[in-house]
Amino acid sequence: MFAVVLPLFGLFSAHFAPSYGQSVVSYITTDPLTGIAIGGMDPVSYFTEPAPLPGKPEFEFYWMGAPWLFANEANFEIFKRHPEIYAPQYGGHGAMSMARGFVSDSDPRLYTVFKQRLFFFYSAANREAFLLAPDAAARRGAENWPTLSKNLSTQ
Repeated sequence: MFAVVLPLFGLFSAHFAPSYGQSVVSYITTDPLTGIAIGGMDPVSYFTEPAPLPGKPEFEFYWMGAPWLFANEANFEIFKRHPEIYAPQYGGHGAMSMARGFVSDSDPRLYTVFKQRLFFFYSAANREAFLLAPDAAARRGAENWPTLSKNLSTQ
């Protein structure tokens, strides 16, 4: 009987050991059905238009593990030269959540451009909280991003 218990204990302990898998949350927020960055919106249009524009498949650029779409060739070319300027902060993850120390989804329709940087939010309430003290929230988010982004998938 004792000999049977030891092998079973070894078998079960291997199955209950903690596992460390790669995150399924991506570094850049993408549409879960299409895989396109920031829901297919044109990131440059947040800076140049009164409201963001949807991108078109004929203006696609692959950057940071995801395809990005643009409304026109000019925006496509601008982004290709300086994607870090036009891409949303924190890979498009919720800015207020990042400031609070965790990664969350975001909605590309809930955004603000602050100090020439694009920020997305999970909810309108999170955007309002960010806008109450944007310098502090952006600073805390920038401090948290390097650590939190280490666990995000780039594929």
